[in-house]
Amino acid sequence: MAQREPAPEGGRATDRDALRGRGPLRRPRPDLSKADRDAIMGASRQLFGGIMMPNSRPTPSERIHSRLGHPVIDADGHYLEFQPALDRYLQEEGVEPSTILAGELSLGVGTWGYVGMDPDERIRRRASRTAWWAAPTSNTLDLATATFPALLNERLDELGIDFVIMYGSAALVYPLIPDDEIRRGACRAINRYAADAFADYADRMTPAAVIPMNTPDEAIEMLDFAVGELGLKAVMIAGLVQRPVEDPSGGAYNVWWDTLGLDSPYDYDPFWQRCLDLGISPACHSGSMGIGLRRSTSTYMYNHVGHFAAASEAFAKALFFGGVTERFPDLRVGLLEGGAHWGVGLYGDLLSRWQKRNREAILTYDPKRVDGTLFEELARKYGGVLVERAGATAPETTGRWAEDGPFDDFAATGAESLEDVRDRFVPNFFFGCEADDPMTATAFDRDRIPLGAAISAMFSSDIGHWDVPEMTEVLEEAFENVERGWLDARQFRDFVFGNALRFYTDTNRDFFRGTVVAAAVETELSRPRETG
Repeated sequence: MAQREPAPEGGRATDRDALRGRGPLRRPRPDLSKADRDAIMGASRQLFGGIMMPNSRPTPSERIHSRLGHPVIDADGHYLEFQPALDRYLQEEGVEPSTILAGELSLGVGTWGYVGMDPDERIRRRASRTAWWAAPTSNTLDLATATFPALLNERLDELGIDFVIMYGSAALVYPLIPDDEIRRGACRAINRYAADAFADYADRMTPAAVIPMNTPDEAIEMLDFAVGELGLKAVMIAGLVQRPVEDPSGGAYNVWWDTLGLDSPYDYDPFWQRCLDLGISPACHSGSMGIGLRRSTSTYMYNHVGHFAAASEAFAKALFFGGVTERFPDLRVGLLEGGAHWGVGLYGDLLSRWQKRNREAILTYDPKRVDGTLFEELARKYGGVLVERAGATAPETTGRWAEDGPFDDFAATGAESLEDVRDRFVPNFFFGCEADDPMTATAFDRDRIPLGAAISAMFSSDIGHWDVPEMTEVLEEAFENVERGWLDARQFRDFVFGNALRFYTDTNRDFFRGTVVAAAVETELSRPRETG
């Protein structure tokens, strides 16, 4: 594994200055009792007592790691909340745990309460089926590993992973809670839980704070709390916010989805600027189950397939067309768990549409440009039965509703060339790809991706969830991209190390300071960067 460096004194830095190695730790804050902390940190040892701990034989992923010559950064692992402890944090924030998921919450995760409905009620209410049996319960060691950071810390070498950014599981839903007070309290609680649970393992892992995005002020307040007070340095934002349509005729489901960058009632620019000020690269982990066509009442997999990609695509398009990446060229945004193949397609679509519908090209489709005389002449000559039935030869043009404009859908992007489109997309977005994704290599195919670009795919293990039944096989599975000839060694290095490194250090040069990968990161940052 990578050469370890000393962790920061006390296990972690706890404010944004300390994260950068400048200044003291944050002011003291009342924590849980030592007994409560021991319940979170030490439960793995109590459960296993050294009996079930891994043996000394190298795992397949360890053997792969030993051949690489560079660290492995996991951009998206998942912890499973230890609910008895989390309930204490929730109650301290004035949130009764049983109220969090009450009601009909279809905010990208399906309909909560689905399990308690009979089949007829599910159909009558069009309740979309949610995730079920979503944790690796048959592998008790892995289940506990995802729950207790102390155990994960002991096993990371087995997994072939040097450093991991950990996202919650129930925490994915907290930014979507409709009730303002419950949402804010729940997000504060999970952020405090994560800060305490991972505090002693900052050299190997860091948790992502949960940031609700219902308003810019709420988002900034939570960001300042998570980064400034708790010392967290990675964040997860909600890329979609459900808002009501102010028209009662639409009924109970008359809602729309604010993608934060385009047509929003709020200006989120202050939030993006605050991220840059704090050295934060926000990651979106939103889903779209229960939205639009993903509303099966019976089949979780129907709702699940493609839902992360669909939500991320909507968010990325909004940031692009809304000019966010033009106004904030240094902003780095993670789009997690949907793979990168859709990002390649979106990039190509943006280029082709700009080519056909930029400010100048769009005039080709101006209805006023139709040569009516020529059209009527051709209609009389070739119209036959169509002209006979119509009794007319004049053309019926489309697009009259656009006569008052605007006529440039790309205006906010500031793009004046294909290269401008590239430069407002490729550097800004980073795509989380799981180990078993067979399409990851498409992100590195500079021969086929327009303008010789590469899309920034980041290794994202997803440990803790059902698609990883055996944690020790994840890196081995990712390495199949090399064994099958889909990625070369340099591309694989970028996939499991370089791209995640850039995602975080582009906004915070010291993100990995005090971690086991710090020396390798500094070496990598000293190398000339390949552009495009």
